[in-house]
Amino acid sequence: LGDSIGSLRQLRVLDLTDCRSLQQLPKALGNLQRLQRLELTGCRELNSLPESIGQLIALEKLDLSFCKQLSILPESIGQLTAMQVLSGCEQLSTLPESIGHLTALRHLWLYGCEQLSTLPESIGQLTSLQQLNLSDCKQLSTLPESIGQLTAMQEL
Repeated sequence: LGDSIGSLRQLRVLDLTDCRSLQQLPKALGNLQRLQRLELTGCRELNSLPESIGQLIALEKLDLSFCKQLSILPESIGQLTAMQVLSGCEQLSTLPESIGHLTALRHLWLYGCEQLSTLPESIGQLTSLQQLNLSDCKQLSTLPESIGQLTAMQEL
């Protein structure tokens, strides 16, 4: 996937499901400011997301399920204020503190994130969060005190 992808400025959905050899996304991805859905499910070799992902101001859904090499999310993820659905990946070891800026986030699916040991205190700022799935997060031993601020929560 080359930088020319950034020229597709009207693109609303980028589905790269099961692109098993994809290791990284180009910085030009940030030029896709109308992108609403980024499907990366099964990109087993994807090892990082570019900081430019924070420029995807219309992004509503980011699916990182089964991205087996991805262990961290960039801080810029907190700039995705339109994000409603975020699905994590097995090797995710931490969430950036900036996650608290995703005030439109309704569904945070972190199931099977076996390396995730803590959640940031900022998670309590996700005032629209309705569903938080932490199934099979085997390293997670406590939840932050701020979890009690999630008044829209319907399923935990």
